[in-house]
Amino acid sequence: MNSDVQLLEAWRQGDLSAGDRLFQRHFKSLYRFFANKVDDGVEDLIQRTLLTCVERRDHVREDAKFRAYLFAVARNELYARFRGLRRERSTSDITELSIADLSDSAGTMVGKRQEHRILLRALRSLPLGLQVLIELHYWEGMSTSELGTCFELPVGTVKSRLRLARVKLAEAIDRTSTSAELLASTKDNLERWVAEVRDLEPGAKG
Repeated sequence: MNSDVQLLEAWRQGDLSAGDRLFQRHFKSLYRFFANKVDDGVEDLIQRTLLTCVERRDHVREDAKFRAYLFAVARNELYARFRGLRRERSTSDITELSIADLSDSAGTMVGKRQEHRILLRALRSLPLGLQVLIELHYWEGMSTSELGTCFELPVGTVKSRLRLARVKLAEAIDRTSTSAELLASTKDNLERWVAEVRDLEPGAKG
C-alpha cells in the first residue's frame, strides 16, 4: 500500500488516481472535523485542504507527520472561513470564541441519543481552539506529539491545554444537560459517548 506521502507526491506529479485514493483515505476524518463546526461547504473545505497539501508538498518530510500536517491545514482552512465571516464584525481571536459566537452554524453532526446531543452541544460551546484540540485527540487518536506538530506548540503546552479542555468540556456538559439523570449518564460514560459520536456516519441525522 502506498503511503500518504507517496500518494501526495504522485498526485502532485499529475496522477489523479493517487489524489482520489488520498481523498478517500482521509475523507471521513476530514468530514467529521468540519461537519461538527459548519453547516455547509464541508466538501469544499476538504478539497481545499488536500489541494493546499499538494501545493505545499515540501512541508511534509515524513509519512508519520502527514496526518498532523493535514489537520494543521484543515484547522487553518476552518479559521480562514470564520475570519471571513467576521471580517466586518470583530477583530477578536477566533480561537478564543466558540462556534456559537462565530456563526449561527450548529454543524451537520446530530447525535442519535440525548447523550450524543449533549456532548456535541458542549463541544460547540468550547473556545474553538480547545474544541479542535480535544476532538483531534479523542476522535482522531492524535498523540500529544502529533498535536504539538499540528498546533506548532511544545508537548507540555499541549498537555496543559488538553487538561483545560477537559475541564471546560465537563463544565459545558453541566450547563447543557437537561436533567440530573442525563448529566450523570453523559459524564459517567463520557468515553463511550465520545467514541459513539466519533463513529456517526458523516452527515448523520438524529
